[in-house]
Amino acid sequence: MLTPQELAREIAAGRFKPAYYIFGTEDYRIIEAEKYIAHHFLPDRQLATNYRKINARRTPIADLVAELSNLPMLGERQVFGISEFQFYKPTQVEKVLKLLSPPDPNRIVIFSSPSARMPKKKSAFFTKISKVTEVVECNKLTIGETSAIIRKRLQKANIAIENDALKLLAELIAGSMGAIEAEVGKLSNYKQPGETVTKEDIQAIASGYEVYNIFGLADLIIHKQADKTLNMLHHLLGQGNSPVLICSLLLTHFISLYLVKNDLPLPPQRRFLLYRYRQQASRYDSSQLEQIIRDLATTDSDLRGKTTIKPTLALEMLIVGLLGEKKAARG
Repeated sequence: MLTPQELAREIAAGRFKPAYYIFGTEDYRIIEAEKYIAHHFLPDRQLATNYRKINARRTPIADLVAELSNLPMLGERQVFGISEFQFYKPTQVEKVLKLLSPPDPNRIVIFSSPSARMPKKKSAFFTKISKVTEVVECNKLTIGETSAIIRKRLQKANIAIENDALKLLAELIAGSMGAIEAEVGKLSNYKQPGETVTKEDIQAIASGYEVYNIFGLADLIIHKQADKTLNMLHHLLGQGNSPVLICSLLLTHFISLYLVKNDLPLPPQRRFLLYRYRQQASRYDSSQLEQIIRDLATTDSDLRGKTTIKPTLALEMLIVGLLGEKKAARG
């Protein structure tokens, strides 16, 4: 089984395998690994015509077999990228894999599965496909790997980054190579060569910071730190965040905790905090989370409608209730 780095070294050395299976927890790297193989195996003039992308969920098995049975003409090279391959039934998978033997030196078949439907390594499907393909596992980057890539790419643009800013950005990116591309691109446009990225810059432009901020507020609530909670609330309000926005984000946050608590999938944009959500969710049972969600939903509805209570006070009263403290809210 290869890592993306090992795959890159093999391809750079001109060592191609007739078939690959790419899977893991990072969809962006899965897609990029397939493209990397195809772009290095096929001459530029053949990429448009000889690189076939097929989604198994939308392709009957008979059509896929027919595609793979056609040999390239005049010794031209071919690459087939077959995503969602785990969708086929075991007998269908076996039928397709038999087409790989004997291997054709002018053809590469790249099978893949998205992270949401990643097979278990002990499954019959994984055992079967790993016997006839080169398996490549594309997982999320570690914090250290993420930080190193960010710093290196910013250095190429002659832009420095403070350690606190780098740590915050790496946590927000949470191992996503696609997010690195997007955020470094934004920073390169935001800062001039010779300048330094600060923590304030990350807070101003990085995607996910708003969610990250609300995570911090929720963490204080969950740990019953009343004074710090109210101080942070007033800080967020002072930055121009409306009571409606804060309440709505808290509602979404606690819904995420409920989903994690009950082993339900999170929306893609919130998966970067999955491991932290688990830590927070462990402090509640499902019924407690349901009640918190109801309380937040009621206040959210009140704030969006007509209410005789000042919105800031209504939000403070809600949060004091979530804290389970008798501390009086400040008007």
